[in-house]
Amino acid sequence: MHATSSPAANPPVKTTPPPSDGSCPYTAPDIHPSSLSKLNPLNYMPHSISQSRAPDQPIDLPTSRSMSSIPKGAVPDEGNWEYPSPQQMYNAMLRKGYTDTPADAVESMVEVHNFLNEGAWNEIVEWERRFGRGFSAAWHECRRGEDGPPADATIPPSPPRLLRFMGRPKDMTPKATILQLLGWVYPSRFNSEPPFDRHDWFVQRQLPNGTQREIRYVIDYYSGPPEPTGEPVFYLDVRPAVDSPSAAAERMMRWGGDVWWRASGGVARENAGQES
Repeated sequence: MHATSSPAANPPVKTTPPPSDGSCPYTAPDIHPSSLSKLNPLNYMPHSISQSRAPDQPIDLPTSRSMSSIPKGAVPDEGNWEYPSPQQMYNAMLRKGYTDTPADAVESMVEVHNFLNEGAWNEIVEWERRFGRGFSAAWHECRRGEDGPPADATIPPSPPRLLRFMGRPKDMTPKATILQLLGWVYPSRFNSEPPFDRHDWFVQRQLPNGTQREIRYVIDYYSGPPEPTGEPVFYLDVRPAVDSPSAAAERMMRWGGDVWWRASGGVARENAGQES
């Protein structure tokens, strides 16, 4: 399986899930992407959800839970977000009325969800690394493009924290709508398929002056044609929501910096500078 994300104005980037362990190849689960939008494992998942086997459940499901790498809440004492067990996932889906969920696919669904959530968080951390230190430091970074060497690979002194989630699979973002329209007009360049899911993630940004700001990130989830090996392919498009002029400036700065770097021969300049 694999998953990727994209900068501000570029099409979503590709990602496929990794093998489930270090040696065995990943076997693609027979899961339609719409199934993945039914329940977000980090969202709307009460801690008290049952770990008991459901009535008429055909197989046993694991009850162990995995810890994510995503810091939870506003203070470090809250730890990290915890993923549900496959049994909790199955029970929660039944409780929401999804009685057609195949029990033998739930473990794979949890794996895919966890992997996509980790990929989305990595992209958010990259946005925060660039913009969490202010616009001056961000432009120094962004003007070197997406492929240029990072000006400063450190994340802000206090890393971002995920405050809460919101699943909005039925609300298409403006960017997704535009990309879908472009797919109809230019099918050779753009995919006309809409995202199968959308999440809004609310992140706490630690500013250089010691204050905090809540930033809403929008994530569109796309599915793509499988790899020749049968591995499913997903695309993530992660960016700050345009809730303020500063959020719009961040998106334009990252996109514009990459365009400038490519159009102005940034790689050649960088190589010339190293040689001199």
